[in-house]
Amino acid sequence: MDEKKYAKLEKEVSPKTPLMRNVIFAFLTGGTICLIGQFVSMFYMTFFDFTERTASNPTVATMIFFAMLLTGFGQYKKIAQFGGAGSAVPITGFGNAVISAAIEHKSEGYVLGVGGNMFKLAGSVILFGVFSAFVVALIKTILVKFGVVSW
Repeated sequence: MDEKKYAKLEKEVSPKTPLMRNVIFAFLTGGTICLIGQFVSMFYMTFFDFTERTASNPTVATMIFFAMLLTGFGQYKKIAQFGGAGSAVPITGFGNAVISAAIEHKSEGYVLGVGGNMFKLAGSVILFGVFSAFVVALIKTILVKFGVVSW
């Protein structure tokens, strides 16, 4: 079978992707996760006297914790199946990636299984996030030192 016939056959047999439905579900899922994050942030600002700026770190940690709990109980997978990229893009997707890799390798033991594989997927995100923060801080320091900008 040549490439043209194969491409035609593949197009006929492959199911059609409901693109608009997927986009709407991703938007609703991501928006709902962000709305919950906003409520968490407002909770910290109201009850713990955080400012908008200082509430961001505990909000991120709380959202990651929620995602890890939902992943552990098998519920985040259902959210991801419904919302697709809408569940992967917010910070909760990071928490899901970390804990799901750990759960997958639980049978290999806590040290080599869970500990060794926990950051397999998320390790590169952490590495490049830290490296990018270092580069930006270095550029900012140089610009401030030479008086190009003032902070």
